[in-house]
Amino acid sequence: MSNEGNEKKTRTSGASVMRTVFGIFMIVIYVGMGVLFLIDFFNWETALWGWLRWVAGFGLIIYGIWRAYRQFAGIDRNIGDEY
Repeated sequence: MSNEGNEKKTRTSGASVMRTVFGIFMIVIYVGMGVLFLIDFFNWETALWGWLRWVAGFGLIIYGIWRAYRQFAGIDRNIGDEY
């Protein structure tokens, strides 16, 4: 008996690999920018911009964590992608 029809394709395409690499890169960017805002890397320690750096910092870190969860849980796929 032949198993030709029952084999599952495990070959990954170049686009899938690039999408994964880009997703991980963006997670690092979001969390990194959030940390930079929180440590006041851009010297926004004025009364006018002080609240914005806290909101942006925590917002970027939370979004980076959410994006990491979606990336590694596998729910960040486009409809119709073949695994």
